[in-house]
Amino acid sequence: MDFELTDEQRQFRDALRAFVDKEIRPVAREWEATDRYPTEIVATMRRMGLFGLTVPEEYGGLGADMVSFALVFEEIAKGWMGIAGILGSHSLSCWLIARHGTDAQRRRYLPDLATGARRTGIALTEPDAGTDLQGIRTVARRDGDDYVISGRKTWITNARHADPLPVLVKTDPAASPAHRGMSVLLVEAGTPGFEVLRDLPKLGYKGTESCEILFEDCRVPASALLGGVEGRGMQQVLSGLETGRINVAARALGIAQAAYDEALRYAGQRKAFGSQISEFQAIQLRLADMAMQVQSARLMVYWAASRADAGRRVDLEAGMAKAFASEAAAACALSAMQVHGGYGYSKEFDVERLYRDAPLMMIGEGTNDIQRIVIAKALTSGKGTIG
Repeated sequence: MDFELTDEQRQFRDALRAFVDKEIRPVAREWEATDRYPTEIVATMRRMGLFGLTVPEEYGGLGADMVSFALVFEEIAKGWMGIAGILGSHSLSCWLIARHGTDAQRRRYLPDLATGARRTGIALTEPDAGTDLQGIRTVARRDGDDYVISGRKTWITNARHADPLPVLVKTDPAASPAHRGMSVLLVEAGTPGFEVLRDLPKLGYKGTESCEILFEDCRVPASALLGGVEGRGMQQVLSGLETGRINVAARALGIAQAAYDEALRYAGQRKAFGSQISEFQAIQLRLADMAMQVQSARLMVYWAASRADAGRRVDLEAGMAKAFASEAAAACALSAMQVHGGYGYSKEFDVERLYRDAPLMMIGEGTNDIQRIVIAKALTSGKGTIG
């Protein structure tokens, strides 16, 4: 049983760390505070080929293994989690098109998505439907050679830059069960009737936009139907969310590691009662707990990623990794603030940002309560085992 990265993966990780240290860390605090869009960082990620993570090599992408995929989100999130969000939704959408798109859809979109010349996201959540995707109200009715979309989506990352934007709709609202009437349509930027209404204000996850969008008699050609067959949208999306949960788990791991790093560094510098606070047993116990949480999360994330690389279905593994790592991130961020004392509450220290970014990891890509239900169903049905 080998828990080590390959030489190629280590070199990839080192290149990512150099990029984060040079271009993300120096500006993260200032740009996050002003919610400035990281245009320059995006340009570098394009040059590095990171927008092609999940695009097959035949279309110009990296076709990265899932462990390397996880490394990207872990390392970038250590510097600034919001930047990882820009790549996350894009990578999930690319995976959907590569896995489920028609040949024509792959040829049209994937080469430009791989280079970042096109960007993308995914539109699932609605004001009245988040976890319960079968409850969406956005519909697309067939009209000759087109679909006409009407509805509203919210919390959509990359909405202002997506071209195309995969949108989960109901092509047969009367279908029972509802998922049999659900499809994904690829909506290109500038399509009449597709409007980004506003950017939503957020506690954390700054740097990338999260938008509310409107489809009002938005007409797209029938060729925009992902895969070319109606009624497969829910299955397509759920298959992609396994990858998405590894992405979120890796981001959470990055937050947890960054929180631990900050706490360890500060404990070695801060003095009280004539000694470094790292010599105090109360601080040592807190650091030890953080280290155990971080390393446990890392092993679980890489375990899920390696299972995906083996071609296995990983709803159990990805669900476990996402739930555990996100809760480790929240716990480590709070512990890091406590190690810093009053300074942990100051915007002049990074732990305050980590504390605000961590909770989203417990919510995004399915809440942790949902993850536990998925895990339990896999275990009780015999489709998932541990040990």
